[in-house]
Amino acid sequence: MKTIGIIGAGQMGGGIAHVCALAGLDVLLHDVSEEAVESGLATISGNLARQVTSEKITDEQRHEALKRLAAAPEAEALGVADMVIEAATENEQIKQSIYKAICPVLSPTAILATNTSSISITRLAAATDRPEKFIGIHFMNPVPVMQLVELVRGIATDDATFQAARGLVDVLGKEASVSEDFPAFIVNRVLIPMINEAIYVLYEGVGTVSGIDKAMKLGANHPIGPLALADFIGLDTCLAIMQVLHDGLADTKYRPCPLLVKYVEAGWLGRKSGKGFYDYSGDEPVPTR
Repeated sequence: MKTIGIIGAGQMGGGIAHVCALAGLDVLLHDVSEEAVESGLATISGNLARQVTSEKITDEQRHEALKRLAAAPEAEALGVADMVIEAATENEQIKQSIYKAICPVLSPTAILATNTSSISITRLAAATDRPEKFIGIHFMNPVPVMQLVELVRGIATDDATFQAARGLVDVLGKEASVSEDFPAFIVNRVLIPMINEAIYVLYEGVGTVSGIDKAMKLGANHPIGPLALADFIGLDTCLAIMQVLHDGLADTKYRPCPLLVKYVEAGWLGRKSGKGFYDYSGDEPVPTR
């Protein structure tokens, strides 16, 4: 595998492009507009520079990685890719519309992967022209830092596709965890309901934002509190995953907390919007409840 196409130049797509370029792969970055692609490339360049400053990589490695990154504002440019990884927003309809648009321009031998954190791989694969060459490759955020990648086969995913995906994880120097194709897979099946329960604890007045986060950091030795983590992930993403769990497993224990729904409706999505369970407008985050 020599060339990787990435669809989505945001936080996840940019992170995947970053680690692929550092690992020696040619990367084509695609998004809905040329401005989005250029913004994504600028962010990657800044993140690589920070890695040089912190001595995680050398300046030579940074230069080599930047040479391997290229903008692909038109979908047709992805036709030379050996694998294309879709890292669009966690919305099934949006993902399916992307597949319908790009499948006709891809090489017949190209593997199509999704970075979905919760949606059925089998169902997404059915919206493509290559379900046997479709697989879930779920990177953790932030991609350059996190070591785990979940590999999820759909019912039609063939062995060659799975082995190619595992090979990519090895090339990137990361660790693979293989999950069955059930809602939210492994990490988010455990993590997001925990976050949702923390929001219920806040909603019911059992504790404050700072109290809940302190309790889990000092009482459970978590590196970050669940509400601060929710803000980092994005409250809209947390809600989307809870809805996938609730719809897919039909169990009331996965009912999204009404307070989570209210925050998302208010546009309080966490760090990316400047406000969630914390307000990020000042020098230090301030709890909003």
